[in-house]
Amino acid sequence: MRIALIGPAYPDKGGGARHTTELAYRLAAAGHNVIIESWRAPDPVDAPDRDPYPRTHRRLAWYRPDTWITAGRRLRSADLVVFALLSPGQVPSYLSVLTALALGPERPRTAVICHSALPADRLTRTLLARADTVIVHSAAQAAQARALAPEVPIVIARMPPHLPAATPVPEDLLAERSVDLAPGHPKTRLLFFGVVRPDKGLDVLLQALARTPEHVTLTVAGEFAAGLAQARELIAALGLGTRVTLRPGYVPSARLPALFAAADALVLPYREAAGSQNVLLAFSFGVPVVATTAGALAEAVRDGVDGLTCAPGDVGDLARALNEIAAPETARRLRAGVRAVDPAPYWAAYLRAVLARGSDPPRPPRRGQASPTEAAG
Repeated sequence: MRIALIGPAYPDKGGGARHTTELAYRLAAAGHNVIIESWRAPDPVDAPDRDPYPRTHRRLAWYRPDTWITAGRRLRSADLVVFALLSPGQVPSYLSVLTALALGPERPRTAVICHSALPADRLTRTLLARADTVIVHSAAQAAQARALAPEVPIVIARMPPHLPAATPVPEDLLAERSVDLAPGHPKTRLLFFGVVRPDKGLDVLLQALARTPEHVTLTVAGEFAAGLAQARELIAALGLGTRVTLRPGYVPSARLPALFAAADALVLPYREAAGSQNVLLAFSFGVPVVATTAGALAEAVRDGVDGLTCAPGDVGDLARALNEIAAPETARRLRAGVRAVDPAPYWAAYLRAVLARGSDPPRPPRRGQASPTEAAG
């Protein structure tokens, strides 16, 4: 099949870019003719550990709607066009591409991969309604998608691992970890990793941390979407100044082994989540996870075996989990329960979801259905 993926692509920062790139490589390995249409002026990873997909074209510009229409015209010869939807800001450009695709004598099948919660606005509703298939990563996302586009086939596909290339953990850090988990050792080192946004629940984590013993510490490593001021104010108000370390900024993959080697547990206190690579990322480094049950976040966590789960937005329940893992015997047991991640079965299922309707004829527009340009106007 001739397949075009539209979205961010490596070496852009972020999990969405890595996912699109990995999907392209795996589709190509399965024998398909694959290109990526991405955006000009990428925000690149400092030290990429993965080669960009060789047929990545950066011909789209956020400030040039004509490039959106041109891309749609160019992709009319494809069999399948897949849109990677990560934020509402992408929707107008995707609608324009769909408009141009539909103006040809034949149009390719289309699929939208939804990476995050779906806003119930008119443009998102129109985008999903015009797609032939909507791919989501959790049952909660599927419910959102069905409410927005009840006549469109919704496919639930578990997010496959798109992890950095394996890098050995430094021997000195491994030795330090073994000492810190020795019986009676007081230190418990928690890690919050990733972009800090309200839906990620860092404020909930800080409030829960204040209900744990002094020997429990936290490192926050990642980009702060709204700056550091609010986090610093909360840390000071809770009296956590000596127990919380902030490491703002994007964390390149080369630094991940040391970051995770210095952690006894990764904490994901998300209020909302479609899913997260960070669970599997922690497991790939042998680190247990404390995660909320928001969306599909905790699907890969075996509660009491390789991690602990708690209710989203519940400071008391998160504090309960943190106090459990602060006990050295619990930390040792959970770490021993972590198993290596095998990406192959995840990706095999995911490719089936992407290609499931790829050979069927596209759905014709419904009578009276507004075109994307009419809906956007």
